Amino acid sequence: MPELTLAAAAEALRTRQLSPVELTGSVLARLDEVEPRLNAYAAVAAEQARKSAREAEREIAAGHYRGPLHGIPFGLKDLIDAEGLPIAAGSRVRAGHRAAADSAVAARLRAAGAVLVGKTHTHEFGYGLITPQTVNARDAGRVAGGSSGGSAVAVAAGTALFALGTDTGGSIRVPAALNGVAGLKPTYGLLSRRGVVPLSWSLDHVGPLARTVEDIAIVLSGLTSSTVDEAGVAGLRVGVPRNYYFERVHPEVETAVLAAVDRLASLGARPVEVEIPMTRYVQAIQWGLMVSEATAYHEPTLRTSAELYAPDVRLLLEAGKVVSATDYLRARRARTLFRREWLRLLEDVDLIAAPTVPMTAVPIGQETVTWPDGVEESVSDAYVRLSAPANLAGVPSLTVPVGRDSAGLPIGMQLLGRPHGEAVLLGAGHAYEVTSRAG
Repeated sequence: MPELTLAAAAEALRTRQLSPVELTGSVLARLDEVEPRLNAYAAVAAEQARKSAREAEREIAAGHYRGPLHGIPFGLKDLIDAEGLPIAAGSRVRAGHRAAADSAVAARLRAAGAVLVGKTHTHEFGYGLITPQTVNARDAGRVAGGSSGGSAVAVAAGTALFALGTDTGGSIRVPAALNGVAGLKPTYGLLSRRGVVPLSWSLDHVGPLARTVEDIAIVLSGLTSSTVDEAGVAGLRVGVPRNYYFERVHPEVETAVLAAVDRLASLGARPVEVEIPMTRYVQAIQWGLMVSEATAYHEPTLRTSAELYAPDVRLLLEAGKVVSATDYLRARRARTLFRREWLRLLEDVDLIAAPTVPMTAVPIGQETVTWPDGVEESVSDAYVRLSAPANLAGVPSLTVPVGRDSAGLPIGMQLLGRPHGEAVLLGAGHAYEVTSRAG
C-alpha cells in the first residue's frame, strides 16, 4: 500500500475499499523497514498517527468524509511546527524544543483529516542543499538534496504519501528532482509561513512534495481550501531558455528535459525560445538577501551558543555579519528589478521549461563539480543555480520527474509560471506525466 499515489489511496479510502488504519499501518511498516537505511525522519509519531487513523476511520464510516486528504499519512519538515512534536530544525541549538501549537499549514492538514507520521530531516535551519543526515532514496551512496531532503526521501520511499517542505532557493525542488518525485514551490505568500522557522523571510516558501503532479494538486487544494483546476496544454506557449538554464548542465539532463518539452509540444504546446533576464545577478541577489536575513534571525543565538551550530552553517551565519546595510538594500532593490523583468518575460509565454538541477545526485562527500569549460563549482552552488531565480521573482515553480540518467538516477524538469499560475504548471506537468506513463 505505501506504493499507492495519494490520488489512488484517497479514492480507496473514500469508497471504503481501504481503511485509514490499514493504510497508516502499511506506511509505518514500510518506515520500520527502510528508515534505518535512509534516515528520512527526525522524529516519528507512530502512536499519534495510529490514533489519528482510527479517528479518520470512524469519521469516514459514519459518513463524515472530509475530502481527499482524510486519512492520508504525511510527513512534515522539521522547520514546521506541529503541536506537541519536536521542532529541532536539524540543529543542536533547538534540541529538546517542542511546538506549543500547530503552524498554519499543519492546522490546515489537521482540519482536512490528514495523518501526521512524523517530522522529516532538514539541513540545519534549512541552510544547505544536501541534508547530510539523510541518504538518497534511489542510491544510498548519494546525497538526498536539501534542505527538504527528508521530505523528498520519505515520499520517494513510501514512508509518506506526501510531505511538506520549505524552499528558499530550491529546497523543495532540488531534493524532489534528485529523488524522482514532484515538488512545488508556490507563488510567494500563497501559503502562510506562520509557525515555520525562517531562513530568509523575503525568499522563504512552504510547499508540497508528492509522488505525482496530480497528488501535488490535491495537497495544494487542501492547503488553500480551494480547488486547483489544472489547465490544459494545447496552445500553451512554453518558453525554452536560450541562455542560463542550459549552461553548465550535464548532457543527459539537457537531453531528458528537451525530450520532455518535445512531449509537451506533441500535446499541442508551442515551444518558444526566450532570453532569461538579469542572469549575472542571480547569485549576488540571492546571497545578499539570504545571508543578511538569516544572520539577523540567528544573531541572538550566535552571541550565546555559536558552538552549537554545524561548521558549515555557522560559517554562513558569521559571514552575514560583514554584509553592510547598504549591500542588503542594494540586493533588495536589485530583486525588485529582477522581479519586474521576469514578469515582463512571462507576458510573452505561459510558462518556462528548464532543468531543475544541472546534474543528478552526486556521491556523498563530493564537494565540487568541474564542467567541460574548466569552471569548478561547489555542489551546493550548482544545485541552487537553476532553482534560485523563481525565489527571487516570487513565481511558482514545479519540478516533474522526466527520466533517469545512465546510472539510473532521476532527472527533473522545472516548470516556472506567472504569479498565482499554479494551475497552468500543474496542468502541463500532469499532462506530461500521464502521457509519459502511457508511453
